[in-house]
Amino acid sequence: PSPTSASQKLAEKLTILNERGNGVLIRMNYIKKTCADPKLRPSILTDKVMEPAIKYINKKFPNIDFRGNIVSYVSHLCLIFIQDHVYELLNTIDACQCFFDIAFNFDFTKNYLDLITTYTSVIITLSRIDDKKALVGMFNCAHEMTNGSSDPSYPRLGQMLVEYDHPWKKLTEEFGPHTRSVTTALLSLKMVYPRRNLPAEQWRSAQLLSLLSAPATMLDPACCDTVSLSSFIYLSHSERWIGFLLCHSSLNSHQASQELWKMALRSGLYLTLTRDETLNIHKVSEDLFDSFKGYSKRVADIKECREHVLVNCGAMHRERRQFLRGAMKELYKVLEDEPGLLGPKALFVFMALSFSRDEVLWLVRHSENMPKLKTPEDYVDNQMAELLFYMEKLQGLMRKFNHVVQRYHVQYLAQFDALVLNDTIQNMYVCPEEESVLLSSFVSTLSTLSVKQVEDKEELDFRGLRMDWLRLQAYTSVNKAPLPIKDYPDLAKVMNVIQFHTKMVDSMEEMLLESSEVSILCFYPRVFEKMFSQSSEEMTMKRYLMSFPCVCAHFTQCGHPHCPEEVSVHLRLCVTFLEQIAKQTSNVVLEICAEQCNLNDQLLPKHCAESISAARHRKQKKPVPKKGEVQKEKPGAESLRKDRTVATNVDKMHLMLTELCSTYSLCTDFIVFDHIVVPTEFLLSHLETRLAEIIVRMANYNQTTQEIARPSDLLAGIRAYTASLHSLSSYISVDVTRLVKSVLLQQTQPLDSRGGQTITTLYTNWILESLLRQASNSLIVHCPTMHCFVNQTTDTEPSFRAEEFSDVSELRALAELIGPYGLKFLSENLMWHITSQISELKKLVIENMDVLVQMRNNSDKPEEMASLKKRLTGGENVLKRMTIIGVILSFRSMAMDSLKDHCPYLMGPIECLRDFLTPEADIKVTLSVFDLASSAGLACEIDPALVTAVANMQTDNTSIDEEYKLSCLLLVYIAVSLPSLALDPNSSYTREHGGHNNNIHCLATAINQVAAAMFTVQNKNIMQHLKEFLLMASSALLQLGQNVERVEIKNRESVYLLLHMIVEESPFLSQDMLESCFPYVLLRNAYREVYRSFIITLG
Repeated sequence: PSPTSASQKLAEKLTILNERGNGVLIRMNYIKKTCADPKLRPSILTDKVMEPAIKYINKKFPNIDFRGNIVSYVSHLCLIFIQDHVYELLNTIDACQCFFDIAFNFDFTKNYLDLITTYTSVIITLSRIDDKKALVGMFNCAHEMTNGSSDPSYPRLGQMLVEYDHPWKKLTEEFGPHTRSVTTALLSLKMVYPRRNLPAEQWRSAQLLSLLSAPATMLDPACCDTVSLSSFIYLSHSERWIGFLLCHSSLNSHQASQELWKMALRSGLYLTLTRDETLNIHKVSEDLFDSFKGYSKRVADIKECREHVLVNCGAMHRERRQFLRGAMKELYKVLEDEPGLLGPKALFVFMALSFSRDEVLWLVRHSENMPKLKTPEDYVDNQMAELLFYMEKLQGLMRKFNHVVQRYHVQYLAQFDALVLNDTIQNMYVCPEEESVLLSSFVSTLSTLSVKQVEDKEELDFRGLRMDWLRLQAYTSVNKAPLPIKDYPDLAKVMNVIQFHTKMVDSMEEMLLESSEVSILCFYPRVFEKMFSQSSEEMTMKRYLMSFPCVCAHFTQCGHPHCPEEVSVHLRLCVTFLEQIAKQTSNVVLEICAEQCNLNDQLLPKHCAESISAARHRKQKKPVPKKGEVQKEKPGAESLRKDRTVATNVDKMHLMLTELCSTYSLCTDFIVFDHIVVPTEFLLSHLETRLAEIIVRMANYNQTTQEIARPSDLLAGIRAYTASLHSLSSYISVDVTRLVKSVLLQQTQPLDSRGGQTITTLYTNWILESLLRQASNSLIVHCPTMHCFVNQTTDTEPSFRAEEFSDVSELRALAELIGPYGLKFLSENLMWHITSQISELKKLVIENMDVLVQMRNNSDKPEEMASLKKRLTGGENVLKRMTIIGVILSFRSMAMDSLKDHCPYLMGPIECLRDFLTPEADIKVTLSVFDLASSAGLACEIDPALVTAVANMQTDNTSIDEEYKLSCLLLVYIAVSLPSLALDPNSSYTREHGGHNNNIHCLATAINQVAAAMFTVQNKNIMQHLKEFLLMASSALLQLGQNVERVEIKNRESVYLLLHMIVEESPFLSQDMLESCFPYVLLRNAYREVYRSFIITLG
């Protein structure tokens, strides 16, 4: 190369300055946003004390004398660096009289135009920073105060800020000398831009992007000329180039410039400066040309172009998006079926992605700044999800089959491109030595490639080759170059194709980023969310909704090393979209479940009474239905259809579910800002929350009226929901079993993971507040024969039937619903009530302690016992409280018994372990085994939960001896109070229930279990003290036999049965012990007496 072009290093400078210029542009935009946002604005600019100083600086800038402190000065200094180097490079290019043509030196021309637009964008953005003078001026004052002198760069920077207050006029003056080079470069787009900017009708007629339009050429490599390569250039970038604002003089002297300029002005209203900063190109052009003489025709052209945009542009871009949706879908389906075509047709993929990217960005840009139009619907796209979806799908396909593309292009480079390049070099009549060295190195590099390198996953890097080609373009584009590139179009074409092929081998990710990067949506959150909302309302778009959160994965690409703080790590948009999709899906799933639950409810046995009644009277003449009476449909009638085309509500919900579940097929997971996002987990989370709410709602608990659903009904509903939920697995890969287990396990706890009430809490509250409270008042009776509670016959209608909530099937359903954990919680609450009653009993014992001590010491002296009993107070209260304890323990025993089916395979070993224990065993070991056994639903001699509750009652104020004394006296109190039960008319024994009408038969359970628990805690002999109790109780009850008053002996036989029940339920007492102190003949006569009044009916 000539010494001038080589020594100037034009290629290197263009590359570096473009990268640095983009960084400065992003930094300037970030400063503008920071100063404009009240939340991010520097505190010194908002300080009321600083307001006068800031006004003074803005007024006197740049000649100020002030002391302060500020940041971002260095960012403004970068402007001087950029300005100096850009103008130096532009002057060098003009001095070298460089040749620009996009068809020949593609990269050189593109970099040149990019540099000009980037520099211009930096200056425009700078002019939009309102606080720039305050920022720079205050920093300089702080520098002067700290260092004793002004910053050396401040005068020039201050002057620059003043000059660029009105940037366009200054820029046009500075670019005047460069008009020739800029115009030449722009005019080279006259063959590229029109073909890149065709309406959808011409795309459709040319069958653009279609692989099926010419099946015979499907395996042929795509034509990769300069026009095709230019498809990677952002359309908006081309329009920024063609603004002609910096070389406006050519508009009056070149007809071609004028035509190209008008075409660009007809493409849209706004151009992107950077991020979400836009430029109203028509307004800016009109304002600028109004200030020049002789441009009245151009101003008229601008107005005409603007009207054309307002009338036609929205519809044109809408049609383009419509075409691209179909074309991309076809392209994806073909390539998915035959991924081998990705090799020869890779260019089609990148063209499709580039066109789609440009349409997305155009719509976003204009939606945010939409003018007042007669057809605003052209700027609204409720099918954007589909376009984004296929963009994501095509990218995924390229990444998945990257090795196919690599393998194809490595062979192409080695076996075709290298040979063509070599032939082209051989046919060149002039080839200087250094150019020859570069070209020969290209050939040798490509010739050594082999498929084995791809198979061995060897890392291939052609960045050096591409940089050399850019250098060669610069060397051959200067005036009087020994090897002028414009004389060798074949060389330019071959090298441009080779450059594309090398990128297919080593820069797939960069190519995908360059052609389909839509991270700018990060800066348009409102528009992005609006697009999602519009798409989610369309039934046909629901299957594509996952593309929106997937696009958020691109946001990590929009950061820049020069401004890392610009893009904060946040997942708000991504999470919002996934939450909305999950919410819609979970709503549909649970609606289907609710419908199935209703259908399942119709099949429950409780609804068959009418059918049974009709069957019993089927021989009778069928009564004529009353006029207007609607016949009740039988279950299954909803499945009978006369016309299959009529869609039911369930059909519509299943269709919607299919569409929504299809969107989860886009990806199983993706990464956003180093966070791995799994879409199905959002769905499971929503389902978990909603299902928990539904289960609690199905319990139908009303605290005011104390109503609640039967456990069996709730269990049937949950089973119906679970069965329907499992059908979700046939749509998408989700672990429904894990979901259901998680929800149901949480329902066994007092509160769920969100702190809400569970069915465990609801049923516990209802049992305590309603069932057991009424049982304590004898409105509900414990019925041992039927193992349930039943309502007493009263004048008022009961709020619920107790047997419907407490029989064996209902308690088993309850145990299945709330599980061992829930029953443990219920048990703990029951124990709290029991210990409350025991505390009250101890208070009564203490009040009557002297009398009880004497009675215990004189138990064998009937006369003294009779006189002492008259001094005893509160006997009825003691028995009432013990009865309440007995009722609670009876219910607890029934509830725990329903756990036996919970772990069938462990019951045998647990029973063996329980039965293996001996009375001599260590009490701690015994209680541990009993705890295990009771958790499995087995009955134990000593209730470990009650032992724990009683032990926790003891305080430091009372000693073990005092507690022991109270326990002994409590048994005495109960024993001597038993005869008073005969006075209660409700103390009669009912054979049907197997108990007494006032629940005093529960005293047997209470006495046995409370005594066992108290004496276990006090480490005393349980049997001995129960024997003592039996003796005193027998003696007291035998006194009833000597009483001849009918009032006292009315229920005497029923009360006698209590002794038999106490012994029968006690593991520590035997019939022999009872007979030694209470004649068996009295028990036999008592049973005969109470059964005599029972009438047997045979149905």
